Amino acid sequence: MKIPFSKYHGTGNDFIIIDNRLIHWKPTTAEVAFLCDRHTGIGADGLMLLSAMRGFDFAMAYYNSDGNESTMCGNGGRCMTAFANSLGIIGSEAHFWAVDGVHQAEIASNRGTGIYRIQMKDSRIGKIYDDGYFLDTGSPHFVRYVHDAAATDVFNTGTACRHDPRFSPGGTNVDFVEIQDDGLFVRSFERGVENETLSCGTGVTASALVNAFRNPANPGFYHIKTLGGPLMVSFVQDGDQFTGIWLEGAAKFVFTGEISI
Repeated sequence: MKIPFSKYHGTGNDFIIIDNRLIHWKPTTAEVAFLCDRHTGIGADGLMLLSAMRGFDFAMAYYNSDGNESTMCGNGGRCMTAFANSLGIIGSEAHFWAVDGVHQAEIASNRGTGIYRIQMKDSRIGKIYDDGYFLDTGSPHFVRYVHDAAATDVFNTGTACRHDPRFSPGGTNVDFVEIQDDGLFVRSFERGVENETLSCGTGVTASALVNAFRNPANPGFYHIKTLGGPLMVSFVQDGDQFTGIWLEGAAKFVFTGEISI
């Protein structure tokens, strides 16, 4: 079977996206892993399927590069919105379904620059540990503070935290946060990719919420630097609870093609 696909990235976090409205393809774990392989396949951090769903503009399914269907992906949601716009499914706004529920998305006011905003699920600070904070922003995240994110061994430290018994049985994503004068610098280790990605949308969201919890006098938004580019997270805070959470950043088309499965 030949399947047409498009490749997008959100601040370096890259995805294969397939319009599944007509083919109704249910990929196997091996097929997803093959497509995401950077040596023998297309290459990506994950794969997404756009499907029709009554009452919504579309439904989004997300698979990590290890082949397993996963939890919400913030960068992926922005890229999926850009893809739906390119298909003519939506205009400047979207109302869609993902594994963690209903999402709104829109092209940001500075149109033409490829900037998209997606509303994330409401969240609250989960468990507080001596070495970090655990919370769910559509995906589970363990947020740790570091003095020098650029010098942090994200792979080895992230691997150890990802498999820490505290987060069994599913494990967790891990975010390393450095406070800078103009915002936060965040590096993320993603489960399912089992490595650092250039950015993680749910990860920067978690990092912003944790920092607001620690510093409630700050305004309800953060500019965040990642290895793949800048993102912004805004929210409404009530103690350890957060609503009206929006993730904003670039979502860009890379190329399109067709591949045999």
